[in-house]
Amino acid sequence: MECIECGEKIIGRSDKKFCNDSCRNAYNNNQNKDSSNLMRNVNNKLRKNYRILSEINIEGKTKIAKSKLDGLGFDFNYLTNIKVYKNGSEYKFVYDQGYKILEEDYVLIVKN
Repeated sequence: MECIECGEKIIGRSDKKFCNDSCRNAYNNNQNKDSSNLMRNVNNKLRKNYRILSEINIEGKTKIAKSKLDGLGFDFNYLTNIKVYKNGSEYKFVYDQGYKILEEDYVLIVKN
């Protein structure tokens, strides 16, 4: 049997696919590279959005101009969930920090 990463002869169990841990890790890293990059980029954007909201929303409820959030690099396309309350208000959340777009280009930030 040969290692599926490097082609070296495998010594040991008959069901082994790799000659050592380095080859196993290299093979799995190559297999997951594209999805890992996508997930890393999405997680970085979520982390940045969360940090921005958390730093602004110290009191637990804050009103801010949408343009200020844009200026800080907040990306409104990345969130973790949307919650619609009984009164019809829709809040978009990044983990426990939520926001609602208000009239006149303002955003209400709340902590859930």
